[in-house]
Amino acid sequence: MNTKALISPQELTSLLAENLSRAVIIDTRSPEDYAISHIPQSINIRDFFTYLLESSYPAGLKELQEYFAVIMSKLGISGAERLIVYEDTLNRGYGQSCRAAFLLKYLGCAEVSILQGGYRAWLTEGLPTTDEVPLCESSIFRFHPNTDMMVTTPEMLQAIDNPAIIKLDVRDRSEWLGLSSSPYNPDFCPRKGRIPNAVWLEWHHLMNSKSEIPTFRSPDEIREICQSVGITSESIVYIYCFKGSRAANTLIALEQVGISARNYFGSWNEWSRDFSLPIDSRVISM
Repeated sequence: MNTKALISPQELTSLLAENLSRAVIIDTRSPEDYAISHIPQSINIRDFFTYLLESSYPAGLKELQEYFAVIMSKLGISGAERLIVYEDTLNRGYGQSCRAAFLLKYLGCAEVSILQGGYRAWLTEGLPTTDEVPLCESSIFRFHPNTDMMVTTPEMLQAIDNPAIIKLDVRDRSEWLGLSSSPYNPDFCPRKGRIPNAVWLEWHHLMNSKSEIPTFRSPDEIREICQSVGITSESIVYIYCFKGSRAANTLIALEQVGISARNYFGSWNEWSRDFSLPIDSRVISM
């Protein structure tokens, strides 16, 4: 089934009216924000943003799969539902709703969409909110991993000297320059720098970040920005950031214009901690 990656608040309202029993809305914001107000019937799963993949080798991926299978089962999600994820705004949460959508698809959920504009777009439309937490009956979530969606560390290592594969770094400027190792604090990871031969495209640039309700740019704008770093519809692209979140946001933007890409989900958090892996540690002046 071809499910739209992005849906508007009005489309979500219509979907809920037509198919309430099969639709599940997932709020990826902090539990504190969720407790204040949220979209009616939505459930809070902050773990989609906070979970850090320890390793993109088989053991680490198995741990990720089992971790989320437990959470989803407790909340009554089997994986066959129509899933809609949202965050506050697309440019402030480091791509958290996109990360959730990516993980859900990776785990085998077929019908997943992201609320375009996030919770702020919902509020701007004057749509209802609540502080009530829905009751959930447990279920059994059966994962069927789509392994092709995720770049592993060995695959990224093999791609370093392959000019046919674009290694796209979408981290914030300070991280790309080698001044910080993460969005959390400069020394969160043991090493600063870049994956060798990577090109940089800060994730914010593919959105209208200065708009009242930030959304992804138009297809023509996204294509033009991608072309400026050598990415076309024919490119093979491996995207990375710190933990696969901003990479997931970028992945959605590229998919909107027909550019196929994969997410190195372990990203810098995994790469920088393995001292056997090469890095470009020069501090860049820009």
